[in-house]
Amino acid sequence: MRNFFILLGVIVFGFSANVSCKNNSENKKGKLLNTAPKDYIYTEILFDSTLVKDFFVKHPKLIPFQSDVEALYQKHQYHYIWYDNKGINELGDLLYNKINNLAEEGLQVEVPYKNKLDAVLQKSNTVKPDVTTELLLSSLYFFYAEKVYHGIDIEKTNELEWYLPRKKQEYAVCLDSLLTNPSLINKNEKEVVGQYYKLKEALQKYRQIGKNGGWNTIVLEANVTSLKPGDSSKTIAQIRHRLLITGDIGADSKSTLYDEDLVAGILKFKNHYSFKEDKIITAKHIAAMNVLVSERIKTIMVNMERCRWISPDIIKSKAFIVINIPAYKLTYFKEGKPELAMNVVVGKDMNQTAVFSGEMKYIVFSPYWNVPKSIIKKELLPAMAKNKKYLSQHNMEWNEGNIRQKPGPKNSLGLVKFLFPNSKSIYLHDTPSKNLFSEEKRAFSHGCIRLEKPKELANLIMKGDKNWSPEKIDAAMNKGKETWYALKNKIPVYIGYFTAWVDNEGDIHFYDDVYSRDARLASLIFTN
Repeated sequence: MRNFFILLGVIVFGFSANVSCKNNSENKKGKLLNTAPKDYIYTEILFDSTLVKDFFVKHPKLIPFQSDVEALYQKHQYHYIWYDNKGINELGDLLYNKINNLAEEGLQVEVPYKNKLDAVLQKSNTVKPDVTTELLLSSLYFFYAEKVYHGIDIEKTNELEWYLPRKKQEYAVCLDSLLTNPSLINKNEKEVVGQYYKLKEALQKYRQIGKNGGWNTIVLEANVTSLKPGDSSKTIAQIRHRLLITGDIGADSKSTLYDEDLVAGILKFKNHYSFKEDKIITAKHIAAMNVLVSERIKTIMVNMERCRWISPDIIKSKAFIVINIPAYKLTYFKEGKPELAMNVVVGKDMNQTAVFSGEMKYIVFSPYWNVPKSIIKKELLPAMAKNKKYLSQHNMEWNEGNIRQKPGPKNSLGLVKFLFPNSKSIYLHDTPSKNLFSEEKRAFSHGCIRLEKPKELANLIMKGDKNWSPEKIDAAMNKGKETWYALKNKIPVYIGYFTAWVDNEGDIHFYDDVYSRDARLASLIFTN
């Protein structure tokens, strides 16, 4: 689990941008036009431009792609692009194959007018260019690109409270690359994050498990509340078989004894499901094993959709921070490599940590905690009414009509905070409540993110800054006087929400849907 989000350091995207799309000045039939991608040879036949509008009148389900198709053929001067002298060209066949296998992309969608495409592409004598088929392929290309590489509309992702930046893709430019080299449609280099393809492999694995019958429900024997190494039980044999199916153990001895082989499997299982990695098996562990394979498949598909929303600009910075809320993990990257990973505490359900990004600009040592008005109203004022010494006992004071907590080891923000100014008033900070980092579920805060290793993060961020050393940082943290420092280089911070993630070793991890967001997204993507 510590490898979570490490793959963001090696993000890759779909279609190659290395294929030249330069214009050419020739304008003759059978040769490149001034709008053509390099090395692409058109058929000599053109079609009537008015037929494009007629096509969309007859195919209203494809109207969302009309403007893209019109622009495409204006650029290509109404030449056929999906035909050569033998009929449907290689790219057309490859696109048809992709459309037939959208389920492999974690999609559950109805392809508009697919029956018409089937009727043409499944024939062997399709040499003569056909306008309807030509425009249908172009429309379905944009349909495919939108579904696989873009995902649901940004308006809907905003409704889902996902505010990470999304980049507008130019699919017509991608098509130019594909026309000169159709095999690029099978490469995954520059359109979708690499994690998408890791999840795609996991999806295939879990679908195969489903085809093989999935796994049986494990039943904990009566009067048994937990199992430990050395115990013997029929439940042990059931657990052993369940772990074999998902690859947590390599062989099933069918033994009912909780032996060392099963210990290794249980530790691996707990790592994959974000449990404390001890050897005790309880009802909650068995409940996780009993989640239907069909539900795990849905979770993978939901997170593949989230991958479609991630901007390729994420890894351009020399340093950046990624936080996954359901995993309760932060990873700091430098030069594309993970330098530090740590546990975090995020907002509880009533004070959910937002999914968004910002730029860290300041580090504040020995900070005051300026108590939010909502906390003053809901928590402090009632406490002060009961105890007149409440403020002094908690090292707090009035400050210009507000309440703040003075710097010090008992300050709720700990000894340091990291600011990336944002409208949601969320930041990263230390905490005196170190015991919470050992909890499996760590949604305890009012929305801000508490750090397990704040000093280590400060040291890495300030590394190379001549004004600071580890000793100076430690002194500033314990000075008891608030000190602000403006970073010379801003650091992007990305807060995401993924309930399934594949690590560097290819192992998938499932996390609790702490804010119950999967079902809402599933209702959108599993509707045709």
